[in-house]
Amino acid sequence: MKKTKKLVAALSLTLLLGLIVGCGNGGDDKNSADSGSKGTTTLQKIKDAGVIKVGVKEDVPNFGYMNPDTNKNEGMEPDIARLIAKELTGSEDNVEFVGVTAKTRGPLLDNGELDMVIATFTITDERKETYNFTTPYYKDEVGFLVRKADKFTDTASLDGKTIGVVQSATTKEAIEKQAKELGVSFKYQELGSYPELKTALTSKRIDAFSVDKSILTGYVDASTEILKDGFSPQEYGIATKKANTELNDQLNKSIEKWEKDGTLEKIYKTWNLD
Repeated sequence: MKKTKKLVAALSLTLLLGLIVGCGNGGDDKNSADSGSKGTTTLQKIKDAGVIKVGVKEDVPNFGYMNPDTNKNEGMEPDIARLIAKELTGSEDNVEFVGVTAKTRGPLLDNGELDMVIATFTITDERKETYNFTTPYYKDEVGFLVRKADKFTDTASLDGKTIGVVQSATTKEAIEKQAKELGVSFKYQELGSYPELKTALTSKRIDAFSVDKSILTGYVDASTEILKDGFSPQEYGIATKKANTELNDQLNKSIEKWEKDGTLEKIYKTWNLD
């Protein structure tokens, strides 16, 4: 009986110690996780690595496009990434591009595969709760690409029609707000990429392809046109993890400097975005 009591007491003590140690480790793990999230893409770690990992679009002509002939990332946003690489590492060649979509850019940034995202990422109050955003490097507005043969004239003329939008973008929300103001309604088809939306428009599965106007310019052809109507101003910023305030501050300084000295304007002209 005494042995049983001693054994129970010993087991109880072991369990108690285990709980104490477990709680302690849990706290350390949390601190470690927090520290890790802060440290994964800090300014110093990027400099030490000698390369920046940047999420860019690969299907948006003029903004971020993978040229199949050269197998190189082209557009305003890859150019901005190269400038950042030069400032942080000494060479514009020290950048690793990762193709992203509106649906994948957030998760890839969250899991540490990217240091930053420069991919027509619209700044919103909701998104700022999750990520850091720099000062806007480009401003735009939402519009519609339509078939000329349909003779649509403005947003109201699309009443009841099917609008194609990309998944996980803010476009649908912006259109709904505009529709409410105009007293019209739309149906929607959400697809994974801009080329898919252009194909859907050409094949008449949708009546209009909607996204920011400057993005639409890369998909205009002889049979399509962009309606003059524009709404819901969009501001694009470079996104980084919320904890990486030092990196965000540095990127802000760069964007503000390039805006003042004309560097951004030069890039806009290069890609017909001015």
